Amino acid sequence: MASTNGETDQVLVEEKSSVRVFTLNRPKQLNALSHTMVSRLLELFLDCAEDSSVKLIILKGKGRAFCAGGDVAAVVRDLTQGNWKSGVDYFRKEFTLNYVMATYSKPQVSILNGIVMGGGAGASIHGRFRIATENSLFAMPETALGLFPDVGASYFLSRLPGFFGEYVGLTGTRLDGAEMLACGLATHFVQAERLPLLEEALITADSSNSAVISSIIGEFSHIPNLKKNSAYHRLNIINKCFSRRTVEEIIATLEREAADKDDWISSTIQSLKKASPMSLKISLRSIREGRLQGIGKCLVREFRMVSHVLRGEISKDFIEGCRAILLDKDRNPKWDPSTVESISDEMVDRYFSKVNDRDWEDLKLPVRSNLPAYAIAKL
Repeated sequence: MASTNGETDQVLVEEKSSVRVFTLNRPKQLNALSHTMVSRLLELFLDCAEDSSVKLIILKGKGRAFCAGGDVAAVVRDLTQGNWKSGVDYFRKEFTLNYVMATYSKPQVSILNGIVMGGGAGASIHGRFRIATENSLFAMPETALGLFPDVGASYFLSRLPGFFGEYVGLTGTRLDGAEMLACGLATHFVQAERLPLLEEALITADSSNSAVISSIIGEFSHIPNLKKNSAYHRLNIINKCFSRRTVEEIIATLEREAADKDDWISSTIQSLKKASPMSLKISLRSIREGRLQGIGKCLVREFRMVSHVLRGEISKDFIEGCRAILLDKDRNPKWDPSTVESISDEMVDRYFSKVNDRDWEDLKLPVRSNLPAYAIAKL
């Protein structure tokens, strides 16, 4: 059964025996998550959790993207009209969806056959199974936009091997499917042409047992070779540089290593120097705190941070980044503060505090029960 009424056709729903297949359906926008999509997905996930006839959820995207992120353009439109609270409402709902997925009682299989960035990562990486393909392209590009890796990224990036999460989160570097599998962002790698057969096998299996589902996906998957120039081959140097305590020390360590005339290090330094200095500072602290926190605490903290970003009282880099990258596309943002050295600890601290506004409140997450072991481990 496919839903076709206007509001819900941004998420197509198919009922196939005990499996529900949800397809993100804004291909022209690379399936960027609109407020409508986030609301619909949250409603669908909550309904299926209560429906004993549903055993498994498959989430995928139509076209060449799984999901290129949140619909930032809509948030920025409201911001430029002085309305930061509608953006806050959007993120409140999105982060609630991320939490529901992370603590879901039934297995979620996300098929990441294409672009998966920002909010798209939040709608998939928290689920039990994440299938990458040769078409997968992952990134958390928020620091270039004056934002920070959100949607629970401080939880999942901080749990990647070594300090690879800091590297991915601060530089916005792009990873292919093989790299996603190697670092643990994906649980399996399946050739795109085999996906329809895999989907059929999952439907036929009629099971909610994670071991059964894992073994079915395993029959279709293989371990691809990493490209010779993959950043994952450089984990030693990434660990050496990105384990430093501050952004300034990370850049200084990279610059010392760059004496070898290494192109990869030069481009890493370039990425950091192009990003919003404030974004780099708050992102590093967020990922470091995430290492020691469960998914709920990470999302509550990130919600405070994103509320401050939207208010623009400490820095207006988010509006400026969106102007330069998404709207005017001159790719020449004027960050303020303009250097990491000019940002005090007190300025960074403010992003992690409650918002001083009587209409604002902290993120309240739904109570979860009957959780499987893999979900309990995230709390």
